[in-house]
Amino acid sequence: MLPVTIATVLLLGAFHGLNPAMGWLFAVARGLQERSRDLLLQSLPVIALGHLGSVAVVAIVVGLTGSLVTGRVLSIGGGVVLVGFGLWRLLSRRHFRWVGMRLSLWQLAGWSFLMSSAHGAGLMLLPVLTGLHAPGHEGHALSGGLAVAALHTLAMFVVAGVIAVVVYEVAGLTVLRRAWFNLDRMWALALVGAGVITLVQA
Repeated sequence: MLPVTIATVLLLGAFHGLNPAMGWLFAVARGLQERSRDLLLQSLPVIALGHLGSVAVVAIVVGLTGSLVTGRVLSIGGGVVLVGFGLWRLLSRRHFRWVGMRLSLWQLAGWSFLMSSAHGAGLMLLPVLTGLHAPGHEGHALSGGLAVAALHTLAMFVVAGVIAVVVYEVAGLTVLRRAWFNLDRMWALALVGAGVITLVQA
């Protein structure tokens, strides 16, 4: 992968880690509920695993279907989906909620997978994933896509982990109610922007 591509993947991962809807806020809530930093730290890798699963599904689909023609169709289709999904997130007032806070680790991983999928985490990487294709190198596109998913999730995990620990130890959830800005809107705008870029590159 080119340095610019790696930087893009890492920045998107960091952005996902920054977004409380991607899991760190839930990890903090679990830690505060049980007054246990260990429970918070135990939750973070499981949340990252669910996020990785969501992104990897998109990477596998792109890797397996990406011929020269399919890749172009996928880029156009993916761009349209990104713009549409981003506009829906931007205009919608609905928020995905999970009833109850006492979940097993497997349930937490499933929640993370669903939340990441609902927020279009894998879709955001479509410009990078479709750019990995070259005629006759579909296998490299698949392995490269999985590497992108892993690198992206690592950046998400590090950023989310740092924020979760700082919030748990210093700020607490009460500060977030007063100070946190609407990352959902920023996330939706980023989806629309990525969709436009994908369509331009197609």
